[in-house]
Amino acid sequence: MRNTLLGAAAVIALSAPAFAADLPPRPYTKAAPAYTAPQVVYNWTGFYVGGHVGGAWAGDNSIPGNSGRFFGGVQGGADYQFATNWVIGIEAQYSWMSSNNTGVIFPGGSTATEDTRGLGSVTGRLGYAWGPTLLYAKGGYAWRDSDLSVASLGGVPSGYTTSGSRNDGYTVGAGLEYLFAPNWSAKVEYQYYKFGDTTFTGGPADVVGTSFRNDEHTVKAGINYRFGWGGPSVAKY
Repeated sequence: MRNTLLGAAAVIALSAPAFAADLPPRPYTKAAPAYTAPQVVYNWTGFYVGGHVGGAWAGDNSIPGNSGRFFGGVQGGADYQFATNWVIGIEAQYSWMSSNNTGVIFPGGSTATEDTRGLGSVTGRLGYAWGPTLLYAKGGYAWRDSDLSVASLGGVPSGYTTSGSRNDGYTVGAGLEYLFAPNWSAKVEYQYYKFGDTTFTGGPADVVGTSFRNDEHTVKAGINYRFGWGGPSVAKY
């Protein structure tokens, strides 16, 4: 029995190298590439509506003076992104303003009071976008809803006439807008409004011939909801 076992072991030992030579080679497995997160592509093209709040103050040599006022309003528009990073658009907005009944007192005791109740504009926009951020400038037509009154000495209301159109003008501004969620953006913006000067051509003697500037400086923060193509979308890997 011992001789039989020793013989079997010798046969196995001698045949093992030959058996191993007949085995096929182990296949080569390429390592899987590391995961790369998709690149988010932001598209500013589309329509939007939104609202804003802010503050306004008139410039020097204006009838209401440069005291600050609060306002709130709405805006809407459309943007088109082109040449990769450039954005062009159009926007309409209107702001309702808090009351301001301050005015000026003339040397003869007459007074003039002006209250601007609202500011509106239709402007073009041109901006440069990088990712979710858009830096832009704007400019166009502006109008305002204002009430002007004149009173003679003693506070008696007086008739008057003025030259030019004191409620139509232009506006320019600049701002920064940020896409913080799909279809939602927030902005901060400065806007300057310039209307025709108020020059009195008729009324109390101490009022006639005087002239005042009609301009407004505004700073606002707003939020927009963007329809259709606006907002981030995953497009590149």
